[in-house]
Amino acid sequence: MEALLHDPALWALLLFVIPLLLRVPIAVALGGAALAVAWNWDLGYEMLSYNFYAGVAKFPLLAIPFFILAGIIMEKAGIAARIVDLMKALVGSMTGGLAIATVAVATFWGAVSGSGPATVAALGLILIPGMACAGYDKPFATAVVSVTSGLAIVIPPSIAFIVYGGVANVSVPALFAAGFIPGIVVALCIVTAVWIISHKHGYRGTCEPDAPSVGKAFRRAFWGVMTPVIILGGIYGGVFTPTEAAAVAVFYGLFVGVFIYRTITSVSELFEIFASTVHGTAVVMIVVTCAGLFSWVGSTVGLIEKASSVLLGISQNQWIILFMINIILLLAGMVLDAISIYYVFLPIMLPLIKHFSWDPIWFGVMMTINLAIGQVTPPVAVNLYVGANISGLTMEEISKPALPLILAALIALAIVVAFPSLSTFMPALLGLSG
Repeated sequence: MEALLHDPALWALLLFVIPLLLRVPIAVALGGAALAVAWNWDLGYEMLSYNFYAGVAKFPLLAIPFFILAGIIMEKAGIAARIVDLMKALVGSMTGGLAIATVAVATFWGAVSGSGPATVAALGLILIPGMACAGYDKPFATAVVSVTSGLAIVIPPSIAFIVYGGVANVSVPALFAAGFIPGIVVALCIVTAVWIISHKHGYRGTCEPDAPSVGKAFRRAFWGVMTPVIILGGIYGGVFTPTEAAAVAVFYGLFVGVFIYRTITSVSELFEIFASTVHGTAVVMIVVTCAGLFSWVGSTVGLIEKASSVLLGISQNQWIILFMINIILLLAGMVLDAISIYYVFLPIMLPLIKHFSWDPIWFGVMMTINLAIGQVTPPVAVNLYVGANISGLTMEEISKPALPLILAALIALAIVVAFPSLSTFMPALLGLSG
């Protein structure tokens, strides 16, 4: 018992979990636990500063602020509104048309934003009032926007894949390619759920009598539709890296907003865009640095090896271990953000990936879908919080209609877990290796 009380791995875990339960900010809980253990067990102060710096001094992570900036620019440029109009024109008149259009828009916007909460913010202001106007129940409308916006971290380009690639040392372009088919599988499962619910309640299309034709809507949305074509086409064509693609997306968004749509017209608007980007980037990067520090401390004191050994000691059946991993990730998603989960749990799971010879690309897609679901599962549920702020509803009002959609996403997760080729087909087709 005394030896256990002096185990730095145990203290690292306790000093992280206890503050988390007391609602201490995640970055503080991670950084505080790492610093306390490093100080008490004399792990070397010079290594602390080195690992704090090394956590963010990675070229692929430079794509994160650029993609955040690109998403904000394209929202301000009016691209989101034009894409919404196009999807309404395509499926707006059918049963559940506006809800299906919402899933389609969120799926497409994932190729622009790469962030779930940012997608809710960009689309919610347009789609939630529009669905309510068309007779949809407002809590259901908010739930559809919030849940489907989780697809933004599965559909490439994805900030989540960039972080996973950095932690697991896996090719980011391969991860981007791997996310396509599973992302569509998730979208189709959610579409099925919203169609069934819409059919039951008689929800249909839009309330706008002067909705544009498909041709007119496509012409208006053309420059927005080209966004993922340019970004992903450039990556897979070998023209630029994901980080360079993020920078290209910024300049493309500015070009469209300033010269094509002329919706960004003043220096003050640019200042607001850059200020929002700095705030969003700072939130992400402080978590990255503190989580990276905790991951290094956990590895140094043996926490990662012990946790992996515990899982392997329960069973040597890969399906039982996979089931346990998915349950752990789903539960972690209820209380932690995606970036923290990658840094805290992925190092524990990397020995398991090697032990069972799992494809790290497939595992990354599976893990990311888990974290997308985590964005809408209380108590944290960042997407639901953003949706609640936009709609003026409470979390409780949104959570109930969100449950069938979360169930649909879980079914999609099970399909991706059962059929790894859904994740590995596109990277193999494009000649991208992990």
